[in-house]
Amino acid sequence: MKAIRWPIGQLILLLNLTFSPRSPKRAADEQAKIDDKTRTLSLYQLPSCPFCVKVRRTMKREGLQIELRNINGKNDYSEELIREGGKRKVPCLRIEKEDGQVQWLYESSDVVSHLQGLTKAA
Repeated sequence: MKAIRWPIGQLILLLNLTFSPRSPKRAADEQAKIDDKTRTLSLYQLPSCPFCVKVRRTMKREGLQIELRNINGKNDYSEELIREGGKRKVPCLRIEKEDGQVQWLYESSDVVSHLQGLTKAA
């Protein structure tokens, strides 16, 4: 199975690099407001996962700066996702709320909708 996944993953990365969306041009104060909204977000992801690519493309298209946490292999991010989020599934957006509670958003379409909502509210 790995013999099939690796070349497909590399193709996905190549296509993403070739057809990467552009980030919007914003005034510095407007971008600072959006950056403030995203400072408590983290995206748990795998580089060649097509659903993760979908979310990362939305991040770029919307001009969002979100910490990426690669769960590939055995690492702290993978263990943290399982321990706190409940399952090892990506993409997963970790949303830390103002009251300290953490929400884990798993489906790529839900993550994209959430991210687009951040820029529309700004």
